[in-house]
Amino acid sequence: FQEEISFWFATGGAGFCLSRALAKRMSPVASGGKFTDLCDSIQLPDDVTMGYIAGHLLGRNLTVIPQFHSHFETMRFMDMKNPHPEITFSYVRYADDSLNVLEIDGFSEEEDPTRFRSLHCLLFPNFSFCSKSKR
Repeated sequence: FQEEISFWFATGGAGFCLSRALAKRMSPVASGGKFTDLCDSIQLPDDVTMGYIAGHLLGRNLTVIPQFHSHFETMRFMDMKNPHPEITFSYVRYADDSLNVLEIDGFSEEEDPTRFRSLHCLLFPNFSFCSKSKR
């Protein structure tokens, strides 16, 4: 018998935060190798298992924070005029070699295929290597 359940999961690619209180509550089922064992037993990846533990086992729903950006989002549509309120960005290279990356001025695509060096220089322009980016 398989029970159908629903819960939010923590997209690892975007990152996630856990409160200390929740992490302590998760410890009995997730510490000392138990987390990996649980992932294997429920046949879910680690980020989904985090949501399973919090939401299903402990009854604590994860909070969606729109400033965490996963590779599941289309990065080129992100507003890069003011990236400061955002917490994380992501990227992915698909099987066909196409990229889902930020559309941002800076280094050439050959020098910076992920666009993260260019993002770094947008956020922290005083680093010495940032003067080498085309602006």
